[in-house]
Amino acid sequence: MLVYWYLAIWTVIFVTVAVCFYLMRRYYIRLLQCEVTRARRSEHIKTVFLANVSHALRNPLHSIITTSEEVLKTGIEEMNPNQITDAFTRINKDGNQLMYFISELIELSNIESNVMTFTLIEVNMAELMQSYRREAQRDAADGVSVVVRSSLSPHCKGTLDTTLMYQLMKHLLSGAVRHTTEGTITINYEHERQGLRVIVSDTGKGMSPESQSIAASVLNGNESLNLFNSTSGLGMSICKAIVDGMSGEMSIDSTPGKGTQVSVYFPCRLRDKNKRP
Repeated sequence: MLVYWYLAIWTVIFVTVAVCFYLMRRYYIRLLQCEVTRARRSEHIKTVFLANVSHALRNPLHSIITTSEEVLKTGIEEMNPNQITDAFTRINKDGNQLMYFISELIELSNIESNVMTFTLIEVNMAELMQSYRREAQRDAADGVSVVVRSSLSPHCKGTLDTTLMYQLMKHLLSGAVRHTTEGTITINYEHERQGLRVIVSDTGKGMSPESQSIAASVLNGNESLNLFNSTSGLGMSICKAIVDGMSGEMSIDSTPGKGTQVSVYFPCRLRDKNKRP
């Protein structure tokens, strides 16, 4: 009888060890698969990065060099004031475009490199959104109004990282301002699940089917360094990276000729949410 007990105990030990070995093997295989996927994604991002950076840098640099060579070849003394103004206007425009792109590239590189730290503070949501509205209104075209809407209490407070929130809203609103020449840009924020839903909508020209396709790739995480065009820059990629870093969600709905709506959600502790009577 004792022999059977020994056999049973050793059988249990053997099965337990075998199961543990099997589970550990599955865990390390899954871990290896994740690392392989990450390495492939990193390689893909590098390829997209090089393609976009070379394009985004080459065009304005070529224009600056060509324009400056024309001025040097002709000579300023041989040019009339209008020609001089036109040449330096082009150089200034292309130089600003380069600076804008490089600034966004550095910003995105920091986020993609996981150099993202969180400093959570409690702020009044109504005051925070109004500060974004004022900044967007300052940059908006003359015929465009920027408004804030919410069903939350004006006393509602949220705990979030104001630096990351500013980066996110800056790029969302700059895109809306850039593509809206008349009508309204609306900032709507609401409590949803255990967080905050922010929707920026505009009555601008909307996105072309090609841009919508690229946007879908960005949101799916396939082309995080893709550019929409020379004026859109890396704003949407930066927004997606920030939202991902905050464990959130992001979606875009755009109709050519009618406008665009960008919606982001991320976990956020809100208190005093209800409207006061």
